[in-house]
Amino acid sequence: MKTKLLVSICTFILYQSGFAQASERIQGQVHFDKTAATKVEVINATTKTVTLTDSEGNFTINIEINDVLVFVAKNHEIKEIKISVAVLNQDTLKVTLSSKIEELKEVVVQNMPSIKLSKDVKWEQAKLDQYALEKNAKKLKNLGVYDGTIENGMDLMRIGGMIFKLFKKEKEVAADKGPLLAFTDAAKTRCKADFFTETLQLKPGQIDNFLAFCAKDPKADSIASERNELTLMEFMSTKILHYKPN
Repeated sequence: MKTKLLVSICTFILYQSGFAQASERIQGQVHFDKTAATKVEVINATTKTVTLTDSEGNFTINIEINDVLVFVAKNHEIKEIKISVAVLNQDTLKVTLSSKIEELKEVVVQNMPSIKLSKDVKWEQAKLDQYALEKNAKKLKNLGVYDGTIENGMDLMRIGGMIFKLFKKEKEVAADKGPLLAFTDAAKTRCKADFFTETLQLKPGQIDNFLAFCAKDPKADSIASERNELTLMEFMSTKILHYKPN
């Protein structure tokens, strides 16, 4: 009788343990403001699994209590959600992503309208060259940065000199920020320690090895040079999916 009772108790404990650890499949929908967000990366940072939203912003992914979901989309802020009982009880998890807000430097050139330079310097220079060649143009069609009327009458040699001074000034400003950091140093300097241990679920002894893994990517130095914490975090959140700890 005692043997049967002991077997019953062990069976019950094993059943409860298995039930508690069983993963569940959660459904959700991602929006940019009021628009359905397609092809958003939905990452379970705990189990290192990933899925994409469909054409209507819907997704499904396996999760457990205390897992961390990370939502990554180009030109939008990274969003993290920790799975709780309240989250699991929702029929559909609704997630809204916010657009990234990046400061743009405004450089004023004498006798020319104010021009806001984007990070793509070559693209901006091409626009200025086009302005010089098309003397009758009424607008500088720079959709993301500036859209206003500009006057005619600039000759190519003069605007060429202005462009040279403009970019010379921009390089001087960049030099004031100090030397560029290598990817590993940039990541340690700009990202908090809990991003590695909590969000990426790395052990303290794995962080250096993981950063060395990231640094091998051809994009790593370019990303480090941007001096943007969010870009660094987004890059490493993607790389963690392919990282295999030793």
